[in-house]
Amino acid sequence: MFKLSAHNTTVKREIQAGFITFITMAYILVVNPTILADAGIPQAQAFSATIIATLVGTLLMGLYANLPIAVAPGMGLNAYFTYTLVVGEKIPYQTALSVVFVSGIIFLLLSLSPIRTKLIEVIPQTLKLAITGGIGLFIASLGLKMSGILVADEATLITIGSLSSPEAIITLIGLMTAAILTVKRVPGGLLYAMILAAVLAFIIGDLKFSSTLIALPTLPEGLLVVNPLTAIQDVLQYGLFGGVLSFVLVTMFDTTGTMVAVGEQAGLIEKDGSLKNSDRALLSDSTAMVVGSMFGTSPTTAYVESASGVAAGGRTGLTSVTVGLLFALAAIFGPVVQAISGVPSITAPALILVGALMLQNIKQIEWEDFSEAFTAFVIIVIMPLSGSIATGIAFGFIVYPIMKAVQKQRVHSLIYLFAILFFIQLFFL
Repeated sequence: MFKLSAHNTTVKREIQAGFITFITMAYILVVNPTILADAGIPQAQAFSATIIATLVGTLLMGLYANLPIAVAPGMGLNAYFTYTLVVGEKIPYQTALSVVFVSGIIFLLLSLSPIRTKLIEVIPQTLKLAITGGIGLFIASLGLKMSGILVADEATLITIGSLSSPEAIITLIGLMTAAILTVKRVPGGLLYAMILAAVLAFIIGDLKFSSTLIALPTLPEGLLVVNPLTAIQDVLQYGLFGGVLSFVLVTMFDTTGTMVAVGEQAGLIEKDGSLKNSDRALLSDSTAMVVGSMFGTSPTTAYVESASGVAAGGRTGLTSVTVGLLFALAAIFGPVVQAISGVPSITAPALILVGALMLQNIKQIEWEDFSEAFTAFVIIVIMPLSGSIATGIAFGFIVYPIMKAVQKQRVHSLIYLFAILFFIQLFFL
């Protein structure tokens, strides 16, 4: 079913990769409900909705698309949902969920059409490679900040934190262990490094388990969005067209960019530049977005942390199925998952190392052509500094056709179309 031999992998390696992906992205089980709680959604509801959306998208990605890519509510998208829509527009969270639902339906329809698959095929190689490198720096910077190795500074914005702190020391030990095992080509090296970090964190008291290890999930308010007509009416009544457009554009390119980046890392890009089973992958993601909105969470997206599982050898949908099953277990073992994912020194080493691995891809960019080099530079710099993958992608799509127009080189019409849409989204929405 998963064609393991054709992808030169094994069951053990795929399960290990799935475990690593799960550990590196399990923080979403804590962070997403916390952010959505500021919008008024009960934390228990948001926790269960996060798991359901992740389970649907990730299992579809594994069983239907056979790709090692996990799907979950997107960081940044949840902040936009809470602080821009609910707080900024002063609307009930149920209405904001209607915006997500309508966006998901549009996303689903686009996924059933050749437009999104065609988009992956027409994205220039420089954009693909720069997006991969930019995402690498983005997740590496995330790991460095999570661990306290990098901290905010009024004068320089970012500076080195206290390297003598227990969190930083454990992170550095885990990182060097992971790097050494990777150099030695030890299968599952990332997992072993994370286990070592977890043991050290437990010894010094950073990793603590409560007396309650099992807690059954609940859905206090049941389904929050059911009727498509009611959802559309909410969007029309409050004039939330900008929210719909923003969610559609950001999720489309965030997901597409992440899938291309992870696919490139896993060697799953076809000779024509398309991702294997991309049509099924896009349908899996959009379905999760619709289901998630019904239960009470912000839009889903393909998760860049999937690259950590790919770095550990994950190549097929068995990796995603493993991730999905672990999230299902997390619904019961919520206290344990929250304890592990709440210790940055355990997950940070994997994020930093994966960032280094993903950055290797930029060597294929045509740096001698400044139009290509400048576009790549903009994407790679903006992603980590702005803290937004989607913003880096947006600037890349705007800059690239301008550079090529100056050179009088042809660019696919879809690139011009999305450059205009991204310009509108960035500067007016």
